[in-house]
Amino acid sequence: MSTQTFTLPDVGEGLTEAEIVTWRVAPGDAVAVNDVICEIETAKSLVELPSPHAGTVGELLVPEGKTVDVGTPIITFLTGAPEAAAPAPAAPAAEGSGSVLVGYGSGTEATSRRRRPAERPVRSTVGVIAKPPIRKLARDLDVDLTQVTPTGADGEVTRDDVMKHAEQASVFRNIQTPEWGAVREETVPAPQPAPVGLARGIAPSRASIGADESRTESIPVKGVRKATSSAMVQSAYSAPHVTVWKEVDATRTMELVKRLKASPDFADIKVSPLLIVARAVIWAVRRTPMVNAAWIDTADGAEIAVRHYVNLGIAAATPRGLLVPNIKDAQDLGMKDLARALNRLTTTAREGKSTPADQQGGTITITNIGVFGMDAGTPIINPGEAGIVAMGTISQKPWVVDGEVRPRWVTTVAGSFDHRVVDGDGMSRFIADVAAVLEEPALLVD
Repeated sequence: MSTQTFTLPDVGEGLTEAEIVTWRVAPGDAVAVNDVICEIETAKSLVELPSPHAGTVGELLVPEGKTVDVGTPIITFLTGAPEAAAPAPAAPAAEGSGSVLVGYGSGTEATSRRRRPAERPVRSTVGVIAKPPIRKLARDLDVDLTQVTPTGADGEVTRDDVMKHAEQASVFRNIQTPEWGAVREETVPAPQPAPVGLARGIAPSRASIGADESRTESIPVKGVRKATSSAMVQSAYSAPHVTVWKEVDATRTMELVKRLKASPDFADIKVSPLLIVARAVIWAVRRTPMVNAAWIDTADGAEIAVRHYVNLGIAAATPRGLLVPNIKDAQDLGMKDLARALNRLTTTAREGKSTPADQQGGTITITNIGVFGMDAGTPIINPGEAGIVAMGTISQKPWVVDGEVRPRWVTTVAGSFDHRVVDGDGMSRFIADVAAVLEEPALLVD
């Protein structure tokens, strides 16, 4: 028997630390390669870690609830002797995990053997090269990874590979406004950087709050809450926010949602007004692409990156805090595909299972505050983006139609924008376009 020590890996997004939330194994348990051994919480998500070894759990080196750095030993395994008797090229294959996560692998001897046959270890034991979040996504979508064509480095299966295999994305055919260019991103000259030194609020000290600790609860700021607070402060004090809003008669949107729910084509798909809002935002982005841009500070000065694609973020309230996963290349999805993507995204987020990759690379965000009964709000822009749309509650109100007052389904569409990137006419035109689609969804089939 030999002892193998497993260290906390980088789960693929360059994160430096994580909290051990729950151990799924105990000392003495038998485990196979890829059995889940624990759940860890990173700055943005809850991730299941698979075992890189087959054998018996030795010792749990980190208690639940403790945050440790990447590379910290967290568990040991007792592995059997049969591995050593196997031929050198095949022995690493029995261990199998080198490419599953950065930092995975056996001891020094096994590592040196594993590097000779590059891809063979993983393929002979787990079938394909894929990180645990990608394997989890494949299980959720009932995708057989052995049938997926990998496009990542060294034959690694990526998230996009799984998604494309799960369902064929349809082309966004229904809009005759300007076409998405072949170039994914471009830069345009930016104005001079905004003045630095903006005043920041000063948090109260513990002493100023009061000394009666029996009536005060102290909650450590970590994980998702820590990441969210840092991002919101960064955005609020670096991007000059401007918010505009418009009240909208969304009666025809509600009628469309009702028809889609009754349609056999959408029988297995959850349909809500958020679907129409998402399509409206994508439609409006084509007409005002600067809302989909980003301000970038470089050593040579500032520039504005204009994205010719939409990674549509959806703000989701979860038990662990605010998450903003995004739908990659949402501009390529038709109504049914977008509905499915929204359902997967929101369900996964509310379960706290969104991966860091799901939350990277967003270009514009929607926050649906209407589900909380709010009419409107002034949302804070997600860092790295230039705009966020807030959808208010949809309720019946008196509305003038053709000179007569009638009950109509009414909502308020609001949007906050980075004024360094988007001028007043651009943000106003964008929100007006979103409102126009909600008033008349037939615009989407022009």
